[in-house]
Amino acid sequence: MNYQEAYAKLEVADQLHVLKYYEELSECEKEALLTQVEATDFSVIEACKKENIAVEKGVISPLAAMELTEIAAKKEFFEEIGVKAIQNGKVGAVLLAGGMGTRLGSDDPKGMYNIGLTKEVFIFQRLIENLMDVVRATSTYIHLFIMTSDKNDEATRKFLAEKNYFGYNPEFIHFFMQEMAPATDYEGHVYMESKSQISTSPNGNGGWFVSLKVAGLLDFIHAEGIEWINIFAVDNVLQRIADPVFVGATIDAKASVGSKVVRKNAPDEKVGVMCLEDGKPSIVEYYELTDEMMNAKDEKGDPAYNFGVILNYLFSVNALENMFAGDMPVHVVEKKIPYINEAGELVKPETPNGYKFEGLVLDMIHQLDTCLPFEVVRNKEFAPIKNKTGVDSVESARALCLENGIEL
Repeated sequence: MNYQEAYAKLEVADQLHVLKYYEELSECEKEALLTQVEATDFSVIEACKKENIAVEKGVISPLAAMELTEIAAKKEFFEEIGVKAIQNGKVGAVLLAGGMGTRLGSDDPKGMYNIGLTKEVFIFQRLIENLMDVVRATSTYIHLFIMTSDKNDEATRKFLAEKNYFGYNPEFIHFFMQEMAPATDYEGHVYMESKSQISTSPNGNGGWFVSLKVAGLLDFIHAEGIEWINIFAVDNVLQRIADPVFVGATIDAKASVGSKVVRKNAPDEKVGVMCLEDGKPSIVEYYELTDEMMNAKDEKGDPAYNFGVILNYLFSVNALENMFAGDMPVHVVEKKIPYINEAGELVKPETPNGYKFEGLVLDMIHQLDTCLPFEVVRNKEFAPIKNKTGVDSVESARALCLENGIEL
């Protein structure tokens, strides 16, 4: 994109201030800024001009899960369906790995964090070893798409290559970077974090499919005949990926998406819960649960909102494409955004000063007609690493790994 083309795009978007310092920049900085303008989707900014910033919830009601007893009774049937789908190349997986290990005290990508006690055991390693269980059971490699970010892409690629992908066939590993969304002031004008760079942030965990598509990998998915994509977050070191029983149950249910869930350990546990919203599948966040909802019972006398999501979903590719043909909700989040002021000086605000824009997986699910909540055993498949110590920490994940016979 040349200067005139960038000027025209910014003029339409009412963002011409982006070029304020253009003549002061080096040739390299000019090129970088023009490239960023070309890549930036300014249309998301329209969301902050609407009267209601928050995406309001509809009428919430319970959504029953397929529980462990039913899964156990049909395990062989589901497994046969799932294994066949995997062996026919119909299942792929997407690892959401754009985050850094900052909260763990690390400057590296989160997946590079070592949770070992007597030897090195990295988060990436644990996830790939879990996927290798399925590879061995089905004699089939599964295409693994790894979503990085602009902050950790180079380090992630280098680390996994140096570790020989922990034994995974590199021909089945594909990297793509998460798309970024501009950050704005309250009037919808993008902030500049330097004279040559627009302030941006990742487009949310619901942005993975758009990012995959922009990277050109959707064409590859079609060419390979992949019909189902299992997305999962980097921080849960016990989760099962492309689990044949889960795959088979979702296919058999003719659901557009399957969602692995765990039984909550307390009514007020801080996890999102599967539900129906205006009759369609959705997720209600823990802070949105009223006392009435937390205390509601189903016909068996169990809590009605009892199954928390663990960010492990199996999406139909066809359903995703149909969904993204329409408009997706954009969440507008108030944040503290560093910016350069009129004098060109960097300001780090102490209070929120604008908006960031995110797409969320929960909105993707709510756009679909059918969802299968699929219960898994908590201590066998849920060991998230959010913190260094305490709840959902390196400590708790280590304990659960040891409980499951994993050497650390």
